[in-house]
Amino acid sequence: MKLNAPLMSATLLRRYKRFLADVRLETGEELTATCPNTGTMLGLCDPGVRVWLSRSDSPTRKYAHTWHLTDKPGIGLVGIDTSLPNRIAEEAIASGALPDLAGYATLRREVKYGANSRIDLLLEGNGRPACYVEVKNVTLIRQPGLAEFPDCATARGTKHLHEMAEMVRQGHRAVMLYVIQCANPTRFALTPDLDPVYFKAFRDARKAGVEALAFTCHVNLDSIRLKAQVPVTDPS
Repeated sequence: MKLNAPLMSATLLRRYKRFLADVRLETGEELTATCPNTGTMLGLCDPGVRVWLSRSDSPTRKYAHTWHLTDKPGIGLVGIDTSLPNRIAEEAIASGALPDLAGYATLRREVKYGANSRIDLLLEGNGRPACYVEVKNVTLIRQPGLAEFPDCATARGTKHLHEMAEMVRQGHRAVMLYVIQCANPTRFALTPDLDPVYFKAFRDARKAGVEALAFTCHVNLDSIRLKAQVPVTDPS
Protein backbone atom coordinates (compact mmCIF):
# COMPACT_ATOMS: atom_id res chain seq x y z
CA MET A 1 0.00 0.00 0.00
CA LYS A 2 1.44 3.34 -1.06
CA LEU A 3 1.87 6.17 1.42
CA ASN A 4 1.42 9.84 0.64
CA ALA A 5 5.11 10.23 -0.21
CA PRO A 6 7.36 12.03 0.08
CA LEU A 7 7.30 11.92 3.87
CA MET A 8 9.24 14.45 5.92
CA SER A 9 11.26 13.77 9.04
CA ALA A 10 10.57 15.50 12.34
CA THR A 11 11.25 15.22 16.05
CA LEU A 12 8.25 14.54 18.28
CA LEU A 13 7.80 17.15 21.00
CA ARG A 14 4.57 15.85 22.51
CA ARG A 15 1.38 13.99 21.67
CA TYR A 16 -1.85 15.17 23.29
CA LYS A 17 -5.65 15.03 23.06
CA ARG A 18 -5.12 11.67 21.30
CA PHE A 19 -5.42 13.25 17.84
CA LEU A 20 -2.68 15.89 17.95
CA ALA A 21 1.11 16.01 18.09
CA ASP A 22 3.58 18.87 18.21
CA VAL A 23 6.75 18.25 16.20
CA ARG A 24 9.90 20.05 15.11
CA LEU A 25 10.89 19.76 11.46
CA GLU A 26 14.52 19.45 10.39
CA THR A 27 14.33 23.13 9.40
CA GLY A 28 13.64 24.00 13.03
CA GLU A 29 10.02 24.94 12.37
CA GLU A 30 7.56 23.69 14.99
CA LEU A 31 4.03 22.72 13.99
CA THR A 32 1.01 20.65 15.02
CA ALA A 33 0.22 17.45 13.12
CA THR A 34 -2.78 15.13 13.14
CA CYS A 35 -2.25 11.79 14.90
CA PRO A 36 -4.42 9.08 13.24
CA ASN A 37 -4.36 6.74 16.24
CA THR A 38 -6.63 6.89 19.29
CA GLY A 39 -4.75 4.25 21.32
CA THR A 40 -2.12 4.92 23.95
CA MET A 41 0.67 4.29 21.39
CA LEU A 42 2.71 2.91 24.27
CA GLY A 43 6.42 3.21 23.49
CA LEU A 44 5.86 5.22 20.29
CA CYS A 45 5.22 8.75 21.49
CA ASP A 46 8.14 9.54 23.76
CA PRO A 47 9.38 13.12 23.29
CA GLY A 48 12.49 13.21 21.12
CA VAL A 49 11.62 10.21 18.96
CA ARG A 50 11.95 10.59 15.19
CA VAL A 51 8.66 10.59 13.28
CA TRP A 52 7.63 10.86 9.64
CA LEU A 53 4.83 13.07 8.32
CA SER A 54 2.91 13.69 5.12
CA ARG A 55 1.60 17.07 4.07
CA SER A 56 -1.75 17.85 2.45
CA ASP A 57 -2.50 20.94 0.36
CA SER A 58 -6.24 20.70 1.07
CA PRO A 59 -7.59 24.13 2.09
CA THR A 60 -10.26 22.51 4.28
CA ARG A 61 -7.81 20.89 6.68
CA LYS A 62 -7.04 22.60 9.97
CA TYR A 63 -3.70 20.78 10.22
CA ALA A 64 -1.87 20.13 6.97
CA HIS A 65 0.48 17.46 8.34
CA THR A 66 -0.29 13.85 9.33
CA TRP A 67 1.95 11.58 11.41
CA HIS A 68 2.40 8.15 9.78
CA LEU A 69 5.57 6.48 11.08
CA THR A 70 7.71 6.35 14.21
CA ASP A 71 11.36 5.30 14.15
CA LYS A 72 11.41 3.30 17.39
CA PRO A 73 14.95 2.95 18.78
CA GLY A 74 16.18 -0.64 18.52
CA ILE A 75 13.12 -1.68 16.49
CA GLY A 76 12.95 0.45 13.34
CA LEU A 77 10.01 1.99 11.53
CA VAL A 78 6.54 1.38 12.99
CA GLY A 79 3.35 2.48 11.22
CA ILE A 80 0.96 4.24 13.59
CA ASP A 81 -1.93 5.09 11.24
CA THR A 82 -4.94 2.96 12.27
CA SER A 83 -6.73 3.69 8.99
CA LEU A 84 -4.20 1.65 7.01
CA PRO A 85 -4.41 -2.01 8.21
CA ASN A 86 -7.78 -2.64 6.52
CA ARG A 87 -6.38 -1.41 3.22
CA ILE A 88 -3.15 -3.36 3.71
CA ALA A 89 -5.18 -6.53 4.37
CA GLU A 90 -7.49 -5.96 1.42
CA GLU A 91 -4.58 -5.46 -0.96
CA ALA A 92 -2.88 -8.60 0.36
CA ILE A 93 -6.03 -10.68 -0.13
CA ALA A 94 -6.53 -9.35 -3.66
CA SER A 95 -2.91 -10.10 -4.60
CA GLY A 96 -2.95 -13.62 -3.14
CA ALA A 97 -0.47 -12.75 -0.39
CA LEU A 98 -2.85 -14.16 2.25
CA PRO A 99 -3.38 -17.82 1.30
CA ASP A 100 -5.51 -18.47 4.40
CA LEU A 101 -8.07 -15.99 3.07
CA ALA A 102 -7.92 -16.94 -0.61
CA GLY A 103 -10.58 -18.65 -2.72
CA TYR A 104 -13.57 -16.35 -2.19
CA ALA A 105 -15.45 -14.74 -5.05
CA THR A 106 -16.24 -11.39 -3.43
CA LEU A 107 -14.94 -9.03 -0.77
CA ARG A 108 -17.12 -6.41 0.90
CA ARG A 109 -16.14 -3.77 3.44
CA GLU A 110 -17.91 -2.51 6.57
CA VAL A 111 -20.86 -4.90 6.39
CA LYS A 112 -23.32 -4.76 9.29
CA TYR A 113 -23.36 -7.78 11.57
CA GLY A 114 -23.84 -8.73 15.21
CA ALA A 115 -25.13 -6.18 17.70
CA ASN A 116 -24.86 -2.94 15.76
CA SER A 117 -21.32 -3.63 14.51
CA ARG A 118 -19.65 -3.64 11.11
CA ILE A 119 -17.19 -6.29 10.01
CA ASP A 120 -14.02 -4.93 8.42
CA LEU A 121 -13.98 -7.43 5.54
CA LEU A 122 -16.57 -10.01 4.50
CA LEU A 123 -15.45 -12.72 2.08
CA GLU A 124 -18.14 -14.73 0.30
CA GLY A 125 -18.83 -17.06 -2.59
CA ASN A 126 -17.52 -20.13 -4.39
CA GLY A 127 -19.72 -22.41 -2.30
CA ARG A 128 -17.90 -21.65 0.94
CA PRO A 129 -19.24 -20.37 4.27
CA ALA A 130 -19.00 -16.60 4.59
CA CYS A 131 -15.75 -15.48 6.20
CA TYR A 132 -15.88 -12.56 8.65
CA VAL A 133 -12.49 -10.84 8.98
CA GLU A 134 -11.86 -8.41 11.82
CA VAL A 135 -8.62 -6.48 11.26
CA LYS A 136 -6.65 -5.08 14.20
CA ASN A 137 -3.76 -2.64 14.11
CA VAL A 138 -0.76 -3.75 16.19
CA THR A 139 1.99 -1.31 17.21
CA LEU A 140 2.96 -2.43 20.72
CA ILE A 141 6.50 -3.84 20.91
CA ARG A 142 7.78 -3.88 24.47
CA GLN A 143 10.59 -6.34 23.82
CA PRO A 144 12.48 -7.20 20.63
CA GLY A 145 10.74 -9.83 18.53
CA LEU A 146 7.38 -9.71 20.33
CA ALA A 147 4.34 -7.80 19.07
CA GLU A 148 1.40 -7.47 21.47
CA PHE A 149 -2.24 -6.39 21.45
CA PRO A 150 -4.01 -4.40 22.78
CA ASP A 151 -1.97 -1.46 24.10
CA CYS A 152 -4.85 -0.39 26.38
CA ALA A 153 -8.30 -1.56 27.48
CA THR A 154 -10.65 -1.95 24.51
CA ALA A 155 -14.30 -2.63 25.27
CA ARG A 156 -15.05 -2.35 21.55
CA GLY A 157 -12.47 -5.02 20.77
CA THR A 158 -13.95 -7.35 23.38
CA LYS A 159 -17.40 -6.83 21.86
CA HIS A 160 -16.04 -7.81 18.46
CA LEU A 161 -14.59 -11.05 19.86
CA HIS A 162 -17.97 -12.05 21.30
CA GLU A 163 -19.67 -11.30 17.97
CA MET A 164 -17.08 -13.23 16.01
CA ALA A 165 -17.64 -16.27 18.22
CA GLU A 166 -21.36 -15.96 17.51
CA MET A 167 -20.67 -15.96 13.76
CA VAL A 168 -18.89 -19.30 14.15
CA ARG A 169 -21.83 -20.68 16.11
CA GLN A 170 -24.07 -19.65 13.20
CA GLY A 171 -21.98 -21.73 10.81
CA HIS A 172 -19.75 -19.00 9.36
CA ARG A 173 -15.99 -18.63 9.43
CA ALA A 174 -14.49 -15.87 11.61
CA VAL A 175 -10.89 -14.66 11.48
CA MET A 176 -9.08 -12.15 13.66
CA LEU A 177 -6.33 -10.63 11.52
CA TYR A 178 -3.66 -8.78 13.49
CA VAL A 179 -1.62 -6.50 11.21
CA ILE A 180 1.70 -5.64 12.85
CA GLN A 181 2.93 -2.42 11.27
CA CYS A 182 6.59 -3.32 11.77
CA ALA A 183 9.03 -5.78 10.20
CA ASN A 184 10.88 -6.73 13.38
CA PRO A 185 8.60 -9.07 15.41
CA THR A 186 8.79 -12.85 15.09
CA ARG A 187 5.80 -13.71 17.28
CA PHE A 188 2.51 -12.25 18.55
CA ALA A 189 0.74 -12.43 21.90
CA LEU A 190 -2.09 -10.85 23.89
CA THR A 191 -1.57 -8.50 26.86
CA PRO A 192 -3.37 -9.73 29.99
CA ASP A 193 -1.62 -7.03 32.03
CA LEU A 194 -3.10 -4.23 29.90
CA ASP A 195 -6.56 -5.66 29.23
CA PRO A 196 -7.45 -8.88 31.08
CA VAL A 197 -11.04 -8.69 29.82
CA TYR A 198 -9.95 -8.76 26.17
CA PHE A 199 -7.49 -11.54 27.01
CA LYS A 200 -10.30 -13.72 28.39
CA ALA A 201 -12.62 -12.88 25.49
CA PHE A 202 -9.89 -13.86 23.02
CA ARG A 203 -9.35 -17.17 24.81
CA ASP A 204 -13.09 -17.90 24.76
CA ALA A 205 -13.36 -16.91 21.09
CA ARG A 206 -10.52 -19.22 20.13
CA LYS A 207 -12.20 -22.10 21.96
CA ALA A 208 -15.39 -21.29 20.03
CA GLY A 209 -13.53 -21.68 16.73
CA VAL A 210 -12.50 -18.12 15.87
CA GLU A 211 -9.23 -18.18 13.94
CA ALA A 212 -6.31 -15.84 14.64
CA LEU A 213 -3.67 -14.74 12.13
CA ALA A 214 -0.82 -12.29 12.68
CA PHE A 215 1.40 -10.75 10.03
CA THR A 216 4.32 -8.36 10.13
CA CYS A 217 4.78 -5.63 7.53
CA HIS A 218 7.54 -4.20 5.40
CA VAL A 219 7.44 -0.56 6.48
CA ASN A 220 9.19 1.94 4.22
CA LEU A 221 8.95 5.68 3.66
CA ASP A 222 6.80 5.16 0.57
CA SER A 223 4.76 2.01 1.30
CA ILE A 224 3.57 -0.56 3.83
CA ARG A 225 2.79 -4.13 2.79
CA LEU A 226 2.49 -7.53 4.48
CA LYS A 227 5.80 -9.27 5.08
CA ALA A 228 5.39 -12.60 6.88
CA GLN A 229 3.06 -14.57 9.08
CA VAL A 230 4.17 -15.00 12.70
CA PRO A 231 2.85 -17.46 15.29
CA VAL A 232 0.07 -16.40 17.64
CA THR A 233 0.54 -17.38 21.27
CA ASP A 234 -2.85 -18.60 22.46
CA PRO A 235 -3.82 -17.87 26.09
CA SER A 236 -3.60 -20.92 28.32
